[in-house]
Amino acid sequence: MSQEMQTEVAKRRTFAIISHPDAGKTTLTEKLLLCGGAIQMAGTVKARKALRHARSDWMKVEQERGISVTSSVMQFDFEGRKVNLLDTPGHEDFSEDTYRTLTAVDSVLMVIDVAKGVEARTDKLMAVCRLRDTPVVTFINKLDREGREPLDLTTEIEERLGLQCVPAMWPIGMGQRFRGCYNLFTKTLHLWKLVDEARVQEDIPIADLDDPLLDELLEEEADPLREAVELLTMAGEPFDREAFLAGKQTPVFFGSAIQNFGVRELLSAFVDLAPPPLARNSTERTVEPTEPNFSGFVFKIQANMDPSHRDRIAFMRICSGRYTRGMKMRHQRLGRDITIKTAITFMAQERANVEEAYSGDIVGLHNHGTIKIGDTFTVKEKLSYTGIPHFAPELFRRFRLLNPMKAKALAKGLKQLSEEGAVQMFSMQVGGGYVLGAVGPLQFEVIQHRLLGEYGVEGQLESVTYGTARWISADDQRKLDEFMAKNQHNLATDGEDKLTYLADSVWSLKRIEEAWPDVVFSETQDLAETG
Repeated sequence: MSQEMQTEVAKRRTFAIISHPDAGKTTLTEKLLLCGGAIQMAGTVKARKALRHARSDWMKVEQERGISVTSSVMQFDFEGRKVNLLDTPGHEDFSEDTYRTLTAVDSVLMVIDVAKGVEARTDKLMAVCRLRDTPVVTFINKLDREGREPLDLTTEIEERLGLQCVPAMWPIGMGQRFRGCYNLFTKTLHLWKLVDEARVQEDIPIADLDDPLLDELLEEEADPLREAVELLTMAGEPFDREAFLAGKQTPVFFGSAIQNFGVRELLSAFVDLAPPPLARNSTERTVEPTEPNFSGFVFKIQANMDPSHRDRIAFMRICSGRYTRGMKMRHQRLGRDITIKTAITFMAQERANVEEAYSGDIVGLHNHGTIKIGDTFTVKEKLSYTGIPHFAPELFRRFRLLNPMKAKALAKGLKQLSEEGAVQMFSMQVGGGYVLGAVGPLQFEVIQHRLLGEYGVEGQLESVTYGTARWISADDQRKLDEFMAKNQHNLATDGEDKLTYLADSVWSLKRIEEAWPDVVFSETQDLAETG
């Protein structure tokens, strides 16, 4: 391991931001980019007709609806660290994209609305984080609005999410009474003051809370702060870095993303606390990030980031070694070497050619249909990274083409969009045509919107009787052939040509499973193993 490799890997921080919808995740992403100097002016996700939009919400449908429907990757430098920030969709209908993104990060920033606390979507996302013991930093947002008591929120996090909370900051009032926060880690008072009719943050070091300066600054709020900090010190647990890295303890910060209060302190603490790139499991062995030989895996594919060129970009997480421009690497699934003439780095939809990248970085590869989610690339050793999930859909629609002359464009559009993993395409073995499968109904609306806007294909989505799907296989080919012969009308192939059974309901699926014990019905797939 060279000193250069060790230094570069130690600089990297690769993390995702997760939350329930409307907790302020995308706004916080904008302000983190602003703190890092990556952008000069934050956008907004509030007004559909605003001239500026959140930098991470680059798709037209996101800008029109004011929601995030696809993960975005943004890289910037901050305090000597190279930060790779992944903003994930908050809407549950796009959960697959979020789950796959979580496989590519080393830590997570969890955003919670001070008024709503832990919500259902956050609960589900944290379940995915717990599977990998992912370190989590918590930001309780919207302190400029009225909300729940801070102690109630930390208690709820501990009870519902199983994370021991260690407050790094403690708020002083909220809503109209919000005065700022006291930083327990740095012993600094962050005041929210009105200066020239504008709210600004002022930072004042106060190591000893008995300092009379605290009374002068906070007046009647000084003693309640002293009591709260004393209670936290006596009854709470101290920060334990090992417990944090094991995903058992979370430092908790408070602030207001939209007011840009507490964001810089959060980011500064995060890059110090969050781990550098971690070791990754493959089917063959565990790979350390500082190993000299290059390796990485694809966790996301995005079509038409540049609509004028109809491009497809494969997002690859580098797991070991160094990428250099023009290097040759082996596509393990295809079993052949390819030369990567150019790879790109991201600022949402904006991009730049990258000359070199290290473990922890996310780079984009130009994809001409040969790269799939779950693919592993190396320079020497045969490896296959694991743990990239693919879920059976629960909702189905048939796409009816309005202009038969657009049949080829429809096939191309569905194939490319299904490669992203946000919606699944099934080609029926009897009767032909395409059935689309999704986890949530909004996915259908987005696909219909994108087919028209990006491929010029207009069509209608029609209801079908299917209620669930399973990928099927069998050790005995004769049993599988017999099953296929008797269930042709429910059989299809997905976008990867995997044989799939579409059942009318969960009850009918259970009956079929009991009738055919030699056939395996799989609800999930590991894309790294099946690609």
